[in-house]
Amino acid sequence: MSEKIKGLLDLDTGIDDALALAYVLGSPEAELVGVVCSYGNVTVDTAARNTLLLLELLGRPDIPVYLGADRPLGARGPFEPPAGVVRIHGRDGLGDVLTENRSRNAPRAAARRDGWVETLCDTDVSYVPTGPLTNLAEALKMTPDLPKSLPRVTFMGGALCVPGNVTPCAEANIRNDPEAADAVLRSGLKTRMIGLDVTHQVILTREDTARWRALGTAAGRFFADMTDHYIDIYEKNNPHMGGCALHDPLAAAAAIDPSLVTCLPANLRVELDGPVRGRTVCDPERLRDAEKDCEVALIVDAPRFLGEFLARVERALA
Repeated sequence: MSEKIKGLLDLDTGIDDALALAYVLGSPEAELVGVVCSYGNVTVDTAARNTLLLLELLGRPDIPVYLGADRPLGARGPFEPPAGVVRIHGRDGLGDVLTENRSRNAPRAAARRDGWVETLCDTDVSYVPTGPLTNLAEALKMTPDLPKSLPRVTFMGGALCVPGNVTPCAEANIRNDPEAADAVLRSGLKTRMIGLDVTHQVILTREDTARWRALGTAAGRFFADMTDHYIDIYEKNNPHMGGCALHDPLAAAAAIDPSLVTCLPANLRVELDGPVRGRTVCDPERLRDAEKDCEVALIVDAPRFLGEFLARVERALA
């Protein structure tokens, strides 16, 4: 049997982050060595609490959880999720399932405040950020040689050929910290962008969440209730989709099995000014460079991914 892929997730733990976590834990090829938390869907403290709770619920409280950035690089004050994000993910970040079940509000462990960069540097890990790229930008500042040693980073964010989801041209994770994303994409680090171009092609339905509820487990009920909240919002905001997009789980899946997506090699940058702030574009200064740092996913094998997603998440929830 081949050696397992060691994964380090970087989550702003809202609903689709929780689904990505369950996907990785249900993947036989993967060994999750830690979770770094960030702001984005929630505050960093809430992300850490949610992650600790989910790991306990899924039977893996042994996995270390780290506190990462609590605000964008240039921010002067603490981050608070906008009202629209609160509506999507709930006040607790997990579809308000925690609010309705108070007994799950206090995980037994505590998040660590340091050590994750050492894990990133000392271990041959597959690093998967599914929130803002602030943590990675900070790690690159601390460890300038990281692009030479770190394997390709698969991140969820951006939109190259489709509209954004927070502005007409910007995706939420990139828009939360455009300076951090631009620094990462210009650093020479090898990356793989799993953006809205592909995540809007993989849709979860209520029929799928009913399978989790039918498992009869606490985790199955929790994830079904949480994700049905997410689907409720999609039905109001994007009724044409027929369910919710699986943004973060697809990034986790593509890190484990890159053959799920077909990519365009490109050198990217992020627009930092004006109405297009947060837009991911091909960098005109590096357009003719023979070597391309980023693989931008534009095509996804949706049926294969969705089949594997349901099987792996069910394995984690059972």
